[in-house]
Amino acid sequence: QVQLVESGGGLVEAGGSLRLSCAASGSIFSINRMGWYRQAPGKQRELVAVITRGGSTNYADSVKGRFTISRDNAKNTVDLQMNSLEPEDTAVYYCYADITHYSGGYTLADDYWGKGTRVTVSS
Repeated sequence: QVQLVESGGGLVEAGGSLRLSCAASGSIFSINRMGWYRQAPGKQRELVAVITRGGSTNYADSVKGRFTISRDNAKNTVDLQMNSLEPEDTAVYYCYADITHYSGGYTLADDYWGKGTRVTVSS
């Protein structure tokens, strides 16, 4: 069984910073892409940033230059450093990982999600 656990959300004033962390655990063979999505009230879940195992990154236009995603392959973790936060960044942030895991003597690739951590940016 595989699970993702996020930490680091909270309340911050506009212009402030927060760092989100996510750790994957369980019967993991390898982790391919890891990333962060967010869902604001009344809106659909959207990509924030994603990073491949090799370190290639992709960001939503709205966060480029303000957010930085990083990962530690040895620890199966992914972080999101969020600077210059804006009220529009207020959302529940979800960790995502594309994980190849052990299952009944085989390996399978599945998408996994954390339960989410809330980020609130006050104006």
